[in-house]
Amino acid sequence: MITFAAALDRIKPSPTITVTNRAATLKAEGRDIIGLGAGEPDFDTPDFVKEAAIAAIRAGQTKYTIVDGTVAAKEAVRAKFKRDNGLDYALDQITINAGGKHTIFNALVATLDAGDEVVIPAPYWVSYPDIVAFTGATPVAVDCGVDAGFKMTPAQLDAAITPRTKWVILNSPSNPTGAAYTREELAGLAEVLLRHPHVWVLTDDMYEHIVYDGFAFATIAQVEPRLYERTLTVNGASKAYAMTGWRIGFAGGPAPLIKAIAKLQSQSTSNPCSISMAATVAALNGDQSFLVERNAAFKARRDMVCAALNAIPGLRCPVPEGAFYVYPDCAGLIGKRTPDGTVLADDDAVATYLLDAEGVAVVPGSGFGGSPAFRISYATSDALLAEAMTRIARAVERLV
Repeated sequence: MITFAAALDRIKPSPTITVTNRAATLKAEGRDIIGLGAGEPDFDTPDFVKEAAIAAIRAGQTKYTIVDGTVAAKEAVRAKFKRDNGLDYALDQITINAGGKHTIFNALVATLDAGDEVVIPAPYWVSYPDIVAFTGATPVAVDCGVDAGFKMTPAQLDAAITPRTKWVILNSPSNPTGAAYTREELAGLAEVLLRHPHVWVLTDDMYEHIVYDGFAFATIAQVEPRLYERTLTVNGASKAYAMTGWRIGFAGGPAPLIKAIAKLQSQSTSNPCSISMAATVAALNGDQSFLVERNAAFKARRDMVCAALNAIPGLRCPVPEGAFYVYPDCAGLIGKRTPDGTVLADDDAVATYLLDAEGVAVVPGSGFGGSPAFRISYATSDALLAEAMTRIARAVERLV
C-alpha cells in the first residue's frame, strides 16, 4: 500500500470547499439549500473578455507559451500595476500563474524552509496557513478581532516578528471579513517593516476593485516605496472580472524572486492557459466601467445583509469596506440550545445548525482563525440573500 508524504499531513481540505460540496450534496438529495459559502461573483465574465478568448482560439493561440506567461499578458499586467497602483515593473518582474492561489503557493514554496515563520493576521483566508505549513515553515497568526476592525496594528506586527520571520501576508480587502487597510494604516505597518529588513511582504490585493463608500484602495509598495524591493504584489483576474474558472493570477516583485517562481512553475504546471491569458489581456486593457455597476450591486447587497444580521439578537456584523463577504460575530449564540436540545458549543455547531435547520450554508469562523463567527458570501442574487436572512432569523428565534 502506498504511503503519503508527511507534508500532506500538515494541510487540511479547504473549509469553504467542504461547505460548498456539502450544500451541493444536500441540494442533490432534494433539500432546498441556499449556499452562501462560495467566494466567487455571481456575475458572468464580461462579453468582451469572452470574445477575446474565442478570437485567441480561432487564431490558434493554443500552444505552449513562456513558462510564466506570454509577453502580451505580462505587458497587460505591467500596465495594470502602473495605471491602478503607480508601480513600475519590468517584464522580468512579472509572473503569471494558474490563479492567485497558485501565485501565493509558488512564492511561499520557493522561499520557505523548516524553521521559517510567516506572520498572518487573523481572520485569514483559509489557504495562507496551510500553504505555509506545507513548506515546513510555521504560520504565526495575529489575532485581529471584531473590536479591532479585523485589522493588525503596528504594535501587533512588531510583537509578532522574530529573527525567523521571512514573510508577512497582508490581504486587503480581506477574505473573509471584507476589512481593508487605509493608506495611513498601511504606512504604520510599513514603518515597522522598515525596522526589520529581513522580513518580506506578500500583499494579496485580489479584491482591489471591490470597495465601497468612496474607500481609496492602496497597496503597501505604493504607500512605502522603500519596501518595493521586498514586496510581492499579488492580484488576479478572478474576482473583479468574474473569471474564477479561467484560473489566472499574477504578481509583480523583485526579479530574483520572479525567476525562482518561474523555476518552480516550470516543473509543476508549466505555463498558464494560453486562452485564459488572452482573455486576461482583454480584461486588464479593456473598458473598466462595468466595475462601477457591479460594485453598486454588491454594495446594495452588503447593506441589506448587514442590516438584517444586525437585527438578529446574538449576532454582530461589522460593515466591511470591500470584497463580497460579511463576517458576523456569533458569540451571542454560543451556549444556546437548538429545539432538539443540542448546545451550540462553537461556530462549527452554529453553521451546522443553520444548514440542518434552515438550509443555509455558511462557513464557520474556525476555518479562518477567527471564532466565534461565520462567513457569508453575498455574491448571489438579492432574492436568495433576502430569503437566507429570513431563514437565519427564524433559526435563531428557535434557540433557547
